[in-house]
This record gives sequence, structure tokens and C-alpha cells, in this order.
Amino acid sequence: MNEPILKVENMNKKFGSTVALNDVSLTVYPGEIRGLIGENGSGKSTITSIVAGMQSRDSGTMIFKGKEWKPLSMIDALHRGIGMIVQESGTIPGITVAENIFLAETERYKNKLGLIDRKRMNQDATAVMRNIGVKDITGDMQMQQLDFQTRKLVEIAKVVMKQPEILVIDETSTALSHDGRTILYDIMNKLREEKKSVIFISHDLEEIMEVCDTLTVLRDGKIIRTFEKEEFEPRAIRASMIGRELQGDYYRSDFKATAQDEAALDVKELVYGDRLKKVSFQLKKGEIVGIGGLSHCGMHTLGKVCFGALKPDHGSVTVADGTVISTPANAMKQHIGYVSKDRDVESLCLNASIEDNISIAGMSRFAVKKFLVLRSREKKYVDQQIRELSIKCAGRDQTVSQLSGGNKQKVVFGKWIGCGSEILILDCPTRGVDIGVKQAMYQLMVKLKNEGKSILMISEELPELIGMSDRILIMKDGEITKEFTRSENLSDSQIIEYMI
Repeated sequence: MNEPILKVENMNKKFGSTVALNDVSLTVYPGEIRGLIGENGSGKSTITSIVAGMQSRDSGTMIFKGKEWKPLSMIDALHRGIGMIVQESGTIPGITVAENIFLAETERYKNKLGLIDRKRMNQDATAVMRNIGVKDITGDMQMQQLDFQTRKLVEIAKVVMKQPEILVIDETSTALSHDGRTILYDIMNKLREEKKSVIFISHDLEEIMEVCDTLTVLRDGKIIRTFEKEEFEPRAIRASMIGRELQGDYYRSDFKATAQDEAALDVKELVYGDRLKKVSFQLKKGEIVGIGGLSHCGMHTLGKVCFGALKPDHGSVTVADGTVISTPANAMKQHIGYVSKDRDVESLCLNASIEDNISIAGMSRFAVKKFLVLRSREKKYVDQQIRELSIKCAGRDQTVSQLSGGNKQKVVFGKWIGCGSEILILDCPTRGVDIGVKQAMYQLMVKLKNEGKSILMISEELPELIGMSDRILIMKDGEITKEFTRSENLSDSQIIEYMI
């Protein structure tokens, strides 16, 4: 047996009264892709963030390459051999790709006059992107030009160029398109061949079983079990994750498309640059319409236009009474809610409390005569959402940034459901959430549908689209290429040919 490259022994970490890690020990070997899986809040991100220098431990020891490991910061850890790609955005907007990649290294690009040689820096950044297999991103591009998944590829390149001995990947694959995931898997396999190691966190059980050599399950801050490759079995892994068999249906149990006759949302001839090309469809009351396709097909842009966050070049989005949706404020008045794929940037204020994030959209529900805010009514309103959505938190005053990915997403849902949204635009609603939370969200969507609410669900996950939608609209190059009606016989292979 090889000597381990990393040993974590008796690790403990608390956030206030919440126990994040409880006497956790973990051993990783050279040439191993170690998967970490567990429900949101199980401790996966906590242990890896401590290993990667993002935060400190309360107690316990770490040994990296035979020596005690006490990184001072993520930058220190990366320079010494452990790099981490974080779950949410790890890049800085407002600057170029090259400036992001060489953020702490601009000194080496200064000429004799002390000026930065931007041409050389841009060329080197372009080469760094080419090195991981990304050919259409250059160093001089502004980060705000790039979509969420492309910004994530820049972050991957920035870490990988340092050739870490251990690469930690925290929920990164959920932000990537099919092509982006292929690039990531190629990097992981290359590191394995070089006898380097990967710690891979994912909620996608099929993905983690496919790419990992071993799989460690965490629950409530403790390691429950480590599975070897030959022991991988979905039912056993799920049971280890949640401590029980999943009860009730996962996706919808019916296979009949049902909706009312009246249109809740009427989308006509939408044009937006080269991303939307005369897109038209109707969303009926009591209907779930799924929008699918590859990441750059235009579906994420479509969600933003339908919420009024982007102004179309041509066409309109109207609700049942004929009101045209033109701004997010206008959409909210028409009881439309929007859950963004880029949750931390567009759906939440991370430095604010759970209470502030949930209540901000519901003033009209709990304010007296819609202008006088009474704290007692606001607290009652927020507590109801925390209770009904089972948000795992220390209380309504807890800062959202301290929550796990799944509980952050529940806060976003609470914001829009609490204020009585009749139409919900959900862009990748289960990105970065565990299997138990996914099931709860799917059951909530069915409940909302049965209440006559309408849901436009944008998703890059075909099983999710097939499992939940009354109709699926597939997009490619800004156009709807095919419509599928709910069916027990509908399969991934039937859909994919209209996406690629």
C-alpha cells in the first residue's frame, strides 16, 4: 500500500452551537479520486475548506506529504500543493480573464518602467485556458462578458496551472455544461495518471460513482462509511447518506400531462441578440414546463427575459390579464418569482440574515396596509417559511453565507413562495443540493402545481426534466427545436439529438 498523501485525524469544527465536524478522520492516497457525498450540512465543504486553507479547525491534526499541514490561507495552500475550486463563484468581476488568473502574480509582468505588459499577460492567460481544453476564451476578455459556467472554467484553469498535488473540487460540476464537465473529468483523470489526488464533492450519485475510485459518506459532521469501487451501489449509498431509505416518490408518480386551459404566461417572438431567436410558447396555469438544452442554448437568457431582468430586442412576455412584463419589479407585482442559477450573486444577499432575505419579497403580505412593518408579523412570516421548508439553521438571524448550498436554496424558495408567487421561473433549481433536499423540492413543485401555480423549470439535467415536466421544450442556438409531452416512455436519447 502506498503511503497516504493526506491524513486528517480527529478533526472538529463548530459554528456557534452548530457542530460542523465531529471527530472526523480521513486518509487520501496518491493517484486516488476520492468522492465525498452527503446531505447539505453534512460537513463535506467544511472539511475540504479546512484542508485547502479557507478556514481554521477547532482541533485535530492534518499531515500532508508526511509533514504537519497548517496552511495560512487558500493562496498559501495552493502554492504548497493543495488547490480548491469552490462551489460558488471564485472569480472577480470587473476585471479581465488574465487579471483573474494572475491576480497575485502581476509583478512578473512588469517591465523596466514598472508598467504591466498586458499583451504578454493576456497571451499567457489564453495559453492557460488552452491548456485545459478551452479554446474560445482569451486573456483580454472581461469577466462580466462570460456566463456562470465559463467563469467557473477560468477558476479551474487558475488552480490547475499551479499543478497541485491534491485538487479539491467542491460541487463544481453542477455549474458546468456537458462540454465543461468533460473538460473537468479529463483534468481529474490526468491528475490520477500523474499519481496526484482529487477530492471530489458532488450530489450527483451517478456522476460520483462513475468518476471516483472510493467514496466517503458524511452525515451530521461524521464519517459514516467509505465505499470501495466494487462496493458502489446506489441504494446503499443513499441509505448511508440520509440514515434511512427515501420515503415517497422522488419525481412525479403520474405520467399524464395536466394543466388548465388558461395561459399564465404568454411568450411571443422573443429576440435577444444571438441568444434568443423568435422564441414563442405558453405556460398554462397548473403546468410545469421544462426548458432544456446545452448551457449556451439560450435557456438561461430566456428565464431572465421572462422575469424582466433582461429587455428583449423584440417580442413580449405577458401574463393572463395582458400586462407586459418589462422589469423585475413589474414581474413581482404580477406574482412572478425567479430563482437564478447563479444563486449567491443574483438570488441572495449573502451578508444579510435569513430573515432579511425571505422577508424582502413579502412586505405586502405581512406589512399593515402594505407600508407599516411590524417586527412581530415579519418574524412570524419568516418563521413559517423556515418551518415549512425545513431550513436547517441556528435561527432567522443567522447570516445566509453560513448556510449549506441546499439551505441557501431553500431560503430562495421561501422568499418567492412566502409572498404568494403564482408563476415561478426556476433556473437549475436543484443545483448543488443533496438527494434528500431534491426530493423535498420536487414534492413542493408538485404541491404548487396542484394548487394551480405555474412553473417554468430551466434545467441541464435530463432526468429532472423528464421526471417533473408536463411538457419539455428543447432549445438549441437560441431556438426551440422540439417539444415533448410527458410520457412514461420518454428517454434521454430521444431528447439529446435535438440539443446537440
